[in-house]
Amino acid sequence: MRVDILGVGFDNVTMDEAVARGCELLEQGGAHYVATPNPEIVETCRADAEAMAAVNGADLVLPDGIGVIYGAKLLGTPLRSRVPGIEFGTAMLAHCAETGKKVFLFGAKPGVAEQAARNLKKQFAGLQVVGTRNGYFADAESDAIAAEIRASGAELALVCLGAPKQEKWMARYGEAAGARLLLGLGGSLDVFAGVAQRAPEFYCKHNLEWFYRLIKNPSRAGRMMKLPLFLVHVAGEKRK
Repeated sequence: MRVDILGVGFDNVTMDEAVARGCELLEQGGAHYVATPNPEIVETCRADAEAMAAVNGADLVLPDGIGVIYGAKLLGTPLRSRVPGIEFGTAMLAHCAETGKKVFLFGAKPGVAEQAARNLKKQFAGLQVVGTRNGYFADAESDAIAAEIRASGAELALVCLGAPKQEKWMARYGEAAGARLLLGLGGSLDVFAGVAQRAPEFYCKHNLEWFYRLIKNPSRAGRMMKLPLFLVHVAGEKRK
């Protein structure tokens, strides 16, 4: 059962449950994908019907941002846990290393996916990264990229194009890509490559990653304004 927050349905799962479900999907036939919306993405979905359909069409919709947790509580339909996309993705990569599943890394600037692959193979012994592709491409290239992922034999694909581009891509091309599970993980490849850093433990522990990112990159202020806007819309929904 999903918890509806402003039209986006979130799976009410813990991290362990999310990873267990991801592992199940990797064993099933067909194509599956995971979305990890935060309040900014929810606001984008409210204004973009295709994005809303793509997010809600995911096999798992995980509450990535603490604002989503606050919103659910305000609506009286609390979610049990925040499930950060990068932590979920890391757990899935560890599972792939243990079980011999093949991985494709798709997204970020040229060279980043390749560096991420090198770092991840050092971190997870036995991890098979069978292909990489940067996230700079024309829409007309999507069929060829999907064919490249299919030809690699990858069972798990990290699709790190930023929202809502990655969700729309997975919804449109996931089946053609041939991977059993695709994960929409935003800027995670930058972190895996060492190009960007996650917030220090203090900020993560106190759900202040958003504040750390704002300090490090003040140009994000405009995007950050979507969090209070999200909470205003949640409050309006509650009044209804």
